[in-house]
Amino acid sequence: MERWLALELASTIRHDGDGGVADDLATAHGTTRWIQAQAGLLAGRLPAVGLTADEGLRTEITELRRAVRTLFARAVSPAPPSSADAQRLMSADQALAHLNTVAAREPVVPQMDWPPGGPPTARLLSAENGPKVRLLAALARAAIDFLIGPQREQLRACTAPRCVRYFVKSHGRQEWCKPSCGNRARAARHYRRQHMATDRGSALS
Repeated sequence: MERWLALELASTIRHDGDGGVADDLATAHGTTRWIQAQAGLLAGRLPAVGLTADEGLRTEITELRRAVRTLFARAVSPAPPSSADAQRLMSADQALAHLNTVAAREPVVPQMDWPPGGPPTARLLSAENGPKVRLLAALARAAIDFLIGPQREQLRACTAPRCVRYFVKSHGRQEWCKPSCGNRARAARHYRRQHMATDRGSALS
C-alpha cells in the first residue's frame, strides 16, 4: 500500500485498541519517534535521522496536523469527518492559511539536473539551514501535494466503530481503512440486527 506523508501525519491520532483515542505526538519523545519512523518518506526533503523534537516543535507539528485534518474533513465532505475531530477542527480558511504559512517558512528554488544520456530532473534547493523549520515546511508541502493530487478524491474517513483514521480508498468497494476495522464494523452490524430482532420479539410477546 502506498504511503503518503500527509496521511501518516493525520494518522498520529488513532484508535488506542481499548475504546479510546491515542495521540502519537502527545509527548516530545513520541514526536521524535514518529519523525524517525518517517525517514523514508522524508528522504529527498530533509534528513530526519538525528532530529530530536522539543516541546516547541511538538506543538508546531500538532497544530499543523490540526490544519491537515481540517482539510481532510473538507475533502471527504459531505460525508462526516473522523469522529476524533469534533472538537479539534479549525475553520477551513484558518487551516488553509496555516498550511500555506508553514510551507512558506522554507525558501526553496528549483534546480534542474540533466545528465548525459539521461532525462532531465528537477529538485528543490533549500536556503534554510534550520532542520526543524525544514521539517515543518516539508510536512506542510507534503500535505499540499496530497490535497492537490488525485488521491484527494479517494480520501475517506473510516466508519468502523471507534476508528478515527483517514485512508485512501484503493478499490471501488472499500469501506474501511483495514480488515480489522471491517470485521469490527460487521460485528457491530450483526449485534444491532440481533438486538433489534430481540426488541421486536419482546414487543410482540
